[in-house]
This record gives sequence, structure tokens and C-alpha cells, in this order.
Amino acid sequence: MEETTFALTEIQREFRDTLRRFADEKVAPHAAQVDRDAVYPQASFEACVEMELPALGIPTEYGGAGADMITQAIMAEEIARACASTAVTMLISKLGMLPVMNWASEELKQTYLPRIASGEAQASYCLSEADAGSDVAAMRTRAVKDGDSYILNGAKHWITNAGVSDTYTVFAVTDPDKGYRGISCFLVEKDWGVTFGPHEDKMGLRASPTASVIFDDVRVPSTHLIGEEGQGFTVAMHTLDRSRPTIGSQAVGIAQAAIDYAAGYMKERQAFGKPIADLQGLRFMLADMAMKNEVARTMTYRACALIDNGDPEGELTMFGAMAKCFASDTAMAVATDAVQLLGGYGYTKDFPVERFMRDAKITQIYEGTNQVQRVVIAKKLLG
Repeated sequence: MEETTFALTEIQREFRDTLRRFADEKVAPHAAQVDRDAVYPQASFEACVEMELPALGIPTEYGGAGADMITQAIMAEEIARACASTAVTMLISKLGMLPVMNWASEELKQTYLPRIASGEAQASYCLSEADAGSDVAAMRTRAVKDGDSYILNGAKHWITNAGVSDTYTVFAVTDPDKGYRGISCFLVEKDWGVTFGPHEDKMGLRASPTASVIFDDVRVPSTHLIGEEGQGFTVAMHTLDRSRPTIGSQAVGIAQAAIDYAAGYMKERQAFGKPIADLQGLRFMLADMAMKNEVARTMTYRACALIDNGDPEGELTMFGAMAKCFASDTAMAVATDAVQLLGGYGYTKDFPVERFMRDAKITQIYEGTNQVQRVVIAKKLLG
């Protein structure tokens, strides 16, 4: 069987060019304002729905496009290049639906996946808690069986799209005596009594709402158990392995935006009677930024290709962690250098590179901090 490589096909290159034009025309014009106002990027989301982007990661049998992971990575990168908040809005529903696609009953798939593909509904992924971020086994949210339902109590923190999403994929303890083997996964609708805390006032991704999701005696039908009782930890890790490469793509997009803007600025800004692009020290900075980001892009494509190929040798956990970790570290370094290249202007909100720098930071933190990614990588290397 011929395997997918991480070199782009002609179709993927055409898709990238189309997405770049779309993002420049329909997403980028809103980015600065929604960041300043910390409001949901509704106009950008609606434009993405019109382009049928929510359908990319959903299988064709459920109304989606069934796109390969590299194509989905291209989408994440190009949207993030224009607006990182809009990019995470596009990614979060796929994250919330991955457990449904890979573990849920056919009934749940038929009910929810077409709504996500059409953009009619959005989904969130509820794993982290105040005292259980990277330490998933420490979660306290409980689900207690009651007849043909479960009663859900607890709270999830730092949840992307909280209050906006219609469905919430929630991990909760069903058997507290079994540690991480006692965690289960549920699909919960907002209208079943879910409430939300105030939106966090964040440094970056300000247009992407983040808040606590609160469950106070929320009744969840047994039909909405994803997988079996006790499979929640496996579902969570399986899902994160397959979503981390797209965080790498988001980071690559942020870094590319910083590179593009800095390069344009260097050609226009005059110092000592000539453009600062003629100064060798600054040219070398830009070259290093571009080299690092190209490595990050290639690592991300490699991790995506493993997903497309079914991960035959079990390498995805390590390469997904590597892609997410390296790309996000690169995005932070590149955005910081872009601020430096613009000098005092780079430190003001009149220029977008300070936003790129703020947005880049979260990619080192969410979906597993980069310190945790290094733990994962070392564990794989050392057996």
C-alpha cells in the first residue's frame, strides 16, 4: 500500500493557496479588533462555515469532507497566520468530536457529527481541572450511575469555547477506587443544565472564550457514555495524540505571520540611509526564524502523516509530542524575535507582532505543557 508522505501534493498546495487568500480577505481584517475587544470572532467563524472548513476533519459518511490530517494542518496553519483565535475555534470542535468519531456508538455519531460538519453546532473538550491539568488521574469530577442515566457533578477549567459550544465531551470519575482506570467519558449537551464561569481575561487568544464548565447534578443519559466505563483515560490520551499535531500547525501559522510581517517591515524601515533589510545581523535573524519554522512545519507534517497512515509502528505519541513541543517553542522564539526586529514599534499594539507573541505563548501550555511533552518523549526513548 502506498503511504502518504509529508510532502504536499499538488491538490494540497492549491488548497493552501486558496486558504491563504481566504484568510487574508475574510479572517485577518477582524483579528486585531476581536483581540482588543476580547469578543468571539463571529464574522470569521461564519466565513469559515461558508467555506465548509468545519467539515474538513469529519468523515464523509457523517456529512464531512474526510480530509487527511496534512490538509487539516494546512487549514490550521493558514487560519492561525491570520488570526490564532479563529484557528483554535476551528480546531476545538474537531477535538471535542474525536472521542465520538473513534469510540462512540453509531447513534451518537449520526446525531452529532453532521451538525459539527455543517457548522450548525460546536463542541468543546472538557478534561482539565483546577488541580488536575497535566495530572489527569487527579480529576475530581464525578459521574454516578442512576438508573439509565449518570449524575454529573464537578467543574472543568480552562475550557475553550465554554458557553459558545453546544456539546461538551466530559471526562469524569465513575470508580474512584481505580485511579485513572476509573475515568469515563461522556457527551453532554449544554441545555441539560450545564453552567459556566466568567470568561478568563487572557494574555493571548483573547477572542477565543475560555471559562470553567460547571456540572451541578447534570443528568446524562447512559446512551451518551463514550466507549465503556473506565475507558476515559485511554480515550483522552488517544485523542490528544491525534490533536497535538494541529496545535503544532497553529504554532507554525503564528510564527509564519511573524516572519512575513517582520520581512515586510525590514524592507520598508530605513536606518543609516538604507533599509534595515540590508543589515547583515538582522538578515541573519530573519533567516534563522524561517529555518526554525520550516523544521517545525516538516515535523508537524510528519506527525500528521503518521495519523493518515494509521500509525503502524506506534510512533505517533512521540512524534506528536515532538511536533507540538518544537513548533510551539519555535513560535514563541520567532514571535519574540519579530518584536525585536520592529524595535519600539514591535512593543506597541499598533503593530501585530506583539499579538503574535502573546498568542504564541499558549501553544506552549495547552494540550499538555511542553515540559510534559518532554516527559512523553523521554519516556518513549528510554522505554
